[in-house]
Amino acid sequence: MKGSHFILFLLLTGLSKNILAEVPAEYQVIVSLDGSGDFKSIQAAINSFPFSAVHLRKIFIKKGIYREKIYLEKNNIWLIGEDRGKTIITQSIARDEWRCTHNEDWGVATLNISADDITLQNITIVNNFGFEDHPQKTIACPNDSTGEKKITAQSHHMALRTMYGTRLKALNCHFKAFGGDTVSPWNVENGMFYFKDCIMEGGVDFYCPRGWAWAENCEFIVHSGSAAIWHDGSRYEDSKTILKNCKFSGFDGFSLGRYHRDAQFYLIGCRFPSNMADRNIYRVSTSNQIKWGHRVYFSGTKKEREKFKG
Repeated sequence: MKGSHFILFLLLTGLSKNILAEVPAEYQVIVSLDGSGDFKSIQAAINSFPFSAVHLRKIFIKKGIYREKIYLEKNNIWLIGEDRGKTIITQSIARDEWRCTHNEDWGVATLNISADDITLQNITIVNNFGFEDHPQKTIACPNDSTGEKKITAQSHHMALRTMYGTRLKALNCHFKAFGGDTVSPWNVENGMFYFKDCIMEGGVDFYCPRGWAWAENCEFIVHSGSAAIWHDGSRYEDSKTILKNCKFSGFDGFSLGRYHRDAQFYLIGCRFPSNMADRNIYRVSTSNQIKWGHRVYFSGTKKEREKFKG
């Protein structure tokens, strides 16, 4: 049943342009830093909507650099930027540092989502911590068993983190961080996530969906870390991550992907650079039980004009 719901979700994404054109004007607001819109901040626009609504609420965001941490807990919201390269939401957050004083990930990312039926379009979302000139440091960390934590540019820096939401779509977006877990759509129970024409960049496991995920015509840029993509499909045997017609680039010798729990990867028509390690997506040795075996599938993939060996 989960799989059929995901297929239906993907079919509905094909109606994006028509849905956008039919949104009633009364459910639209404009955000602009210069005050020419209804709100100067994205969070204020989100806060203006009631929690309960059956209608799609559309927020149009004009060009500008929005230095906000966004919390999105309301369903049926569409965030649409004026220009992907010029509509930018940015914060500087080290997850390891955040978790020293917080017991959960809510607030660890630039864009934090715990809602259903969210669409992101034409937006750049950045966690800038790893790109800044931060020296490596060790901080007091009450929540760590050792009482301290090392913070580095290669730590986890999330641009997007979902909590319990499902049916998330990202269209023509750019998610950027230097460290790990840049794009973290996490909902192993019923998460359904769709990315199209997006750029994602980061460190280890920087595209790491849980549940069902589809990425199409996306570009992945690897800055650091032991593997680029990751998946957790341990709740249901049918859970999977599909990457179709995507391309990769990165530092010399970067590895494509890995998993720690049951996972299922499909890479179709993807393109890899010659400097990527000729290594299959691999299992990390942990105490986690693997019930369904090594499930990694390639079709029509290319590595610099040669078939990828996997």
